[in-house]
Amino acid sequence: MVALRLIPCLDVANGRVVKGVNFVNLRDSGDPVELACKYSEAGADELVFLDIRASVENRKTLVDLVSRTAKSVKIPFTVGGGINSINSINDLLRAGADKVSLNSSAVKNPDIISKSSTNFGTQCIVIAIDARKKINKYNEWEVYVKGGRENTGLDVISWAKKVEELGAGEILLTSMDGDGTQNGYDLLLTQTVANAVNIPVIASGGAGSVEDIYDVFTKGKASAALLASLLHDKKLTIDEIKSFLIEKKLPMRPNLKTIYH
Repeated sequence: MVALRLIPCLDVANGRVVKGVNFVNLRDSGDPVELACKYSEAGADELVFLDIRASVENRKTLVDLVSRTAKSVKIPFTVGGGINSINSINDLLRAGADKVSLNSSAVKNPDIISKSSTNFGTQCIVIAIDARKKINKYNEWEVYVKGGRENTGLDVISWAKKVEELGAGEILLTSMDGDGTQNGYDLLLTQTVANAVNIPVIASGGAGSVEDIYDVFTKGKASAALLASLLHDKKLTIDEIKSFLIEKKLPMRPNLKTIYH
């Protein structure tokens, strides 16, 4: 059985890690390179680094910051934000990223998914889907872009199936309704997308307890859980989460630091 993954997410704006609630009211959470090192050493399985202002400000992801962060960690590393060309993907992979995350650019130009997966391999291409519930619909969600500012009108499930067909290797699925709330993942959203595709789904938005993370793996059928404010606010550690999930008999990669110390 493939091991489930815990993935800290570093949302970066103006060179600092930030975190908000429902994509607004951002607060400073520290230096991205320092936090990346800390989470890598703490036993995280992967990291995600998102330049959340890049698409809105129409500029490229901070390649220098990516390079410094990648040199400092020993685990796989995904980078997203403002990536809109094969050249920019190439630049980021050369700077040390293991994968890239595409969102707004993939909606605008779906060909970038097929071209990039052909050029670099499907394992490098993550499609981020920011999903918000339709009003008065409990089981329908729409795709948002531009850092959650723009509703595309696209149905989340249809889009998830489409990106898989085009060559995406993984989906990073964020519940905008749950983002930063620590009230639990949207299990119905996660499960519905996970059941609709055959590629891994990373659940994002709402982790507030070890039980929430357990639920998103068991009920939500997620392959990985993205964690942000829960860790940044020091409510839980990677070690505490892994220990709980291992006790629950979930297939987690053991924390080597715990084993050897």
